[in-house]
Amino acid sequence: MPDIRLSPASAAPSVVGMEITERVAVLGLGRMGLPLARRLDGTARELTVWNRTPGRAGGLTEAASPEEAVHGAGVVVTMLADPAAVAEVADRFRPALAPGTLWIDMSSIGPAAVAEQRDRLPHGVDLVDAPVLGSVDAAAAGSLVVYAGGEDPALDRAQPLLERFGRVVRCGGPGAGAALKVVMMGAVVTSVTVVGEALAVAERLGVPAAQARRALAAGPLAGVMARVDSTDADFPIRLAAKDLALAGGGPVFAAALAALLADPARAELDLAAAAG
Repeated sequence: MPDIRLSPASAAPSVVGMEITERVAVLGLGRMGLPLARRLDGTARELTVWNRTPGRAGGLTEAASPEEAVHGAGVVVTMLADPAAVAEVADRFRPALAPGTLWIDMSSIGPAAVAEQRDRLPHGVDLVDAPVLGSVDAAAAGSLVVYAGGEDPALDRAQPLLERFGRVVRCGGPGAGAALKVVMMGAVVTSVTVVGEALAVAERLGVPAAQARRALAAGPLAGVMARVDSTDADFPIRLAAKDLALAGGGPVFAAALAALLADPARAELDLAAAAG
């Protein structure tokens, strides 16, 4: 597990609204990828996008393949569902990456998968792991929290682009952003699951639901209750289950978290996802 060293976003000068002078390719136009690409439209010197299911570019310049999308790009941004999707797409575009290219992976895939992708990079290509915290509305508004890990020169180069998406938290070296995202999602998803269990206990004990919710919202779990009651979040249950699977991938985290909450919570999420 990489060493995580948090640096405030203010450590680098704000460049929101500043033109990005490189050609950018964005691969992955799902719930999060498309609004991120739109935030770069008109800001990047040139923008090309690609998606495994074509026709979702929303008027942006769409390439026919990952190889075509990254050809000539100075910066490649990926926002894909899971480690398998990143590996599949990267196998297609990796040979087309020229020396000097910066790959920013914003997918939530965990530090082990990030390390695997770094090991397979062509000479002269840098990788920044930059998963985000926030939902679709925040992606569209540019108010995500971006956890960025990588070598300092690569992070400096990525900063102007990442600040288009929200507040950048520079976490440390390669894999540090991916590691912190796993920690955050492990805590957030299991906390929400715990609140659900607590409300079920309240029902069994005859505590009125409204009273239980007010008490939880007024106590230490206020932030979790706000997330439970939010109507703005757009985060599929299958991705929450995937994030908990990543949380179980580290031996230290697995021993502490999975034994308590992550495995039961993930089982519930898997059942809910299967039920639609």
